[in-house]
Amino acid sequence: MQQGSVIREHRKLGPDVWCFRWWESGPNGNRVHRRIVLGTAEQMRDASSARQITVGLVKAINTTDIRLAGISMTLAQLADHFHQRELGRSNGRISYSTKKAYQGYLNKWIVPRWGGCLLPNIKAVEVELWLGNLERAAGTCCKIRNVMSVLFNHARRYDLYDRNPIQWVRQSAKRRRTPEVLSAVTADDYFCVRESIAHAHASFLALHV
Repeated sequence: MQQGSVIREHRKLGPDVWCFRWWESGPNGNRVHRRIVLGTAEQMRDASSARQITVGLVKAINTTDIRLAGISMTLAQLADHFHQRELGRSNGRISYSTKKAYQGYLNKWIVPRWGGCLLPNIKAVEVELWLGNLERAAGTCCKIRNVMSVLFNHARRYDLYDRNPIQWVRQSAKRRRTPEVLSAVTADDYFCVRESIAHAHASFLALHV
């Protein structure tokens, strides 16, 4: 299993950049050198900071070895891989607002609860119970469920995992409670109060003019 290397490269125009380099097998079995720019030296001050964002990429590079060895990844590692491949600036297929929304649901809800779990240990029934106990609107819970499903579909696309248990999670976007509606009596009382306030305000102005 290779870890690749993080190198700072100088540019004639603009700030220095941190690059990640690794080798992979070519179509003829020969070793092919690969390189990707992680970001500028202004965004990442040292090699340690640059190395932190390569976790998902290293996982993808070693996917074949990992599958053969029977090693599973955690949801946090999958989220890192998803962030590297889908939420970066270079991905123009997803809008900026959608990227921010995905990242928000991952950071606030999904990763804190499920990040340390291996993917095979995440079960549909457990996720469904968790969503049912969240004190949040049904629409919010539905969005959390959908982002988790996107995450597992990403894993399937990159051959990091072969199932999506979230497809069996039942979560409606409908309101859990019917909103309270003012009755006819309550509405009449409301308008009477408004008229009283308006009358008192008019009287006050008349006395102080």
